[in-house]
Amino acid sequence: MLKQVYQFDEGNADMKDLLGGKGANLAEMTRLGLPVPPGFTITTEACMSFLNTTKELSDELKKEIDEHLSLLEKKTNKSFEGDKDLLLVSVRSGAKFSMPGMMDTILNLGLNDETVEQLASLTEDEAFAYDCYRRLLQMFGNVVFGIDMQYFENYLTFYKQKHGVKLDSDLTGDDLKSIVTEFKRIILEIKKKPFPQSAKEQLHLAIEAVFHSWNNERAHIYRELNRIPDDIGTAVNIQLMVFGNSGDTSGTGVAFTRNPATGENKLFGEYLINAQGEDVVAGIRTPEPIEKLKNDLPAVYEEFTRLAHLLEQHYRDMQDIEFTVEKGKLYILQTRNGKRTAQASVKIAVDLVEEGLIQEEDALMTLNPDMISHLLHPEFSKVALEKAVKVSDVGLPASPGSAVGKICFDAATAKEWAAQGEKVILMRQETSPEDIEGMVASEAIVTSRGGMTSHAAVVARGMGTCCVAGCSELEIDEFLKRVVYPGGQLNEGDVISVDGSNGVIYLGELEVEVTETSHYFDTVMAWAKKHARLDVRMNAETVSDIKTGLYFGADGIGLIRTEHMFFGAERLIQMRRFILSNSYIEREKALKVILDYQMDDFKEIFETLNDLPGVIRLLDPPLHEFMPTKEEDIVLLAQEMNVSKNEIERRLKELHEVNPMLGHRGCRLGMTYPELYIMQSEAIIRSAIEMKRETGLDVTPEIMIPLVGTTKELSELKEKIELYLDALMEEEDINVFYRIGTMIELPRACLIANQLAKTADFFSFGTNDLTQMTFGFSRDDAAKYINEYVSKGVLPVDPFQTIDKDGVGELIKTAVEKGRSTTPTIKIGVCGELGGDPTSIEFFDDINLDYVSCSPYRIPIAYIAAAQSTIRRASNNE
Repeated sequence: MLKQVYQFDEGNADMKDLLGGKGANLAEMTRLGLPVPPGFTITTEACMSFLNTTKELSDELKKEIDEHLSLLEKKTNKSFEGDKDLLLVSVRSGAKFSMPGMMDTILNLGLNDETVEQLASLTEDEAFAYDCYRRLLQMFGNVVFGIDMQYFENYLTFYKQKHGVKLDSDLTGDDLKSIVTEFKRIILEIKKKPFPQSAKEQLHLAIEAVFHSWNNERAHIYRELNRIPDDIGTAVNIQLMVFGNSGDTSGTGVAFTRNPATGENKLFGEYLINAQGEDVVAGIRTPEPIEKLKNDLPAVYEEFTRLAHLLEQHYRDMQDIEFTVEKGKLYILQTRNGKRTAQASVKIAVDLVEEGLIQEEDALMTLNPDMISHLLHPEFSKVALEKAVKVSDVGLPASPGSAVGKICFDAATAKEWAAQGEKVILMRQETSPEDIEGMVASEAIVTSRGGMTSHAAVVARGMGTCCVAGCSELEIDEFLKRVVYPGGQLNEGDVISVDGSNGVIYLGELEVEVTETSHYFDTVMAWAKKHARLDVRMNAETVSDIKTGLYFGADGIGLIRTEHMFFGAERLIQMRRFILSNSYIEREKALKVILDYQMDDFKEIFETLNDLPGVIRLLDPPLHEFMPTKEEDIVLLAQEMNVSKNEIERRLKELHEVNPMLGHRGCRLGMTYPELYIMQSEAIIRSAIEMKRETGLDVTPEIMIPLVGTTKELSELKEKIELYLDALMEEEDINVFYRIGTMIELPRACLIANQLAKTADFFSFGTNDLTQMTFGFSRDDAAKYINEYVSKGVLPVDPFQTIDKDGVGELIKTAVEKGRSTTPTIKIGVCGELGGDPTSIEFFDDINLDYVSCSPYRIPIAYIAAAQSTIRRASNNE
């Protein structure tokens, strides 16, 4: 029979698929002899079996759990449901990939009305025992029975205020008995059944709840955001409880072996005396920095420092460690590779290599490509900061960055405003996992409670979102939707600026400026270029964008969109003159003027590119896009062109198309108006000729004909362009080497790629249109339903964001195989949006494309993803 439960001493770090990240690490630390409270793990396979069948624990699983519970009783010499020393356990989730706060945890499980008295007698501390019981009731009520945590929190706050109690730890045994009674009443009133007194029943219900939490909304959103599969499930870890809330020599904390915000090689973390772990993570109390533990419990601090170093050396990466101290004894509850900001990630990667702990390849694999873009974002300008008015400067710099937006006080509003195009700042007393959609939608997160390891801080760092936590001087009123600060009051919709690097909040909108990259970033990028097989080019046509791409190390340009060059006022009038002309001669006159503009553009591009390649796409959009649509603009154009308004309206009617995306555009324009493509090609080659004569620069232009669907379209247009350009170079008595290729963006083009390769000098996949044409989705309208498709599992991903491997991917793969069967050396790249997506890049690398092309600011992401793909493939082939 399939084994579904493992004792910690039966597993190891390589069993993450089965035991989840937490379970595998608990097993590994147990194997290393660290002070880990004993326990056992229910596998991810058991979770998926549960979710895919009856959604109830099977008799076989219950039997196996009972057997391992008996083993735990023997190891600890405690009893789960007996009269001797009381065994209490924690029940925690733990998927293969870290998902902080997204699934559920229950502590102190096993307590009931009788055993709480037993615990009080054993510990001689009634307040401690009933504090554990009220925590169990609160967590069980929320996680298992689905009761809103605010019912419990509101009563606890009311009771403390009524009795003049400031801290939870100041509550007496009698206080806590009263609170326990009320918590049980809340459960009975809302759930219509009492809190279960059987420890076994509690355990089974808790396990089921943790299994179910794999499919809760916040966990699903987090997986979607971080591209974690939905079908891997979560393990459940059952572990002996150790009590950080058992007095002044007890406590709990979370620490990182290096600073997760900056990457500094220094122990970084927080702890609370006389508290349980959820107090730190949930941000209910603002904790002390880990350094202070040296004064409070020096022996514990020394031991923790030693173990933290040991764990980092063992796992060869920065560790995020949860620990508890029970009456002076240290226990390690969890370790995992710590989530970190983009700034910290590159510094830690470089430092670990320089320290000899890992190799360059290992360092690159620790990086999250998407997060790297956060290093390139602007910061508040020094001039703006000199004049800025502070709202607060007492907050903790939980996740760096600079953000401006309108204040909102709940996740739903943040999501709604962001969907309307607003930039928002989510302000909460503290965040909870239920806030995840609002956090994702926000430019920054601000909390008045919690520390550097609170939920808000950890999740924000994982997302690369700016965050200021524990801003205690702010009175955030989520009900009245206002925040009171020392100098005044802010209301929902007011604009603030948030500096997550320094923990400061400013009034109004501050100006931002681009920052220079660091030595660590430059080092990482050099490694990525060294190890990547794919080249990375940029999509760019302005000098500013090209310089940005070159700064980030682009291997050239994969897409120059020439239509962007026609929209200047002087150019647009000539393009309209071309469109409105009734004869070839009139069109030629307009094109001669446009030719000069195009030459200026191409010379500037070639000069900036130097000797790097550049793919220039000939005009692609339909002609109606260059024409006015508003009445007043039509009248103005008629005056400028000296034609009647009726004449323009007649031409507009002729140009109208029911479905322009499938209409008169791309190479179809070139077939109808070959003089248009010949003019653009002439401008390209004349620019190259002038560059060669003036500077000696030998440019090799790559001319791309878009939207080809038949071999005749490509061969006829290429032949006309070549005849004209060859005659031009003969007339100029100079030779410029050029290539003419095609953009493959139609399914038919993929299927005849072997024929197209006989004519084309190169292929470049336009994945935006290819996806649109393959699915029959309008990329301009798909947003109305595509997210629902993804959330319902109709599609695994948005195919406009990540390659659809089964459909679009198969077409691309077919085209590559067919094209290279005809011309083995043909150069093939991608220039659509997917060229900057890490998952798509791995696919393009696997099918042996030559390059990907993306927007300039995504070039670092693409390089790292390409390097990781090469490293991963090499590792799999070993």
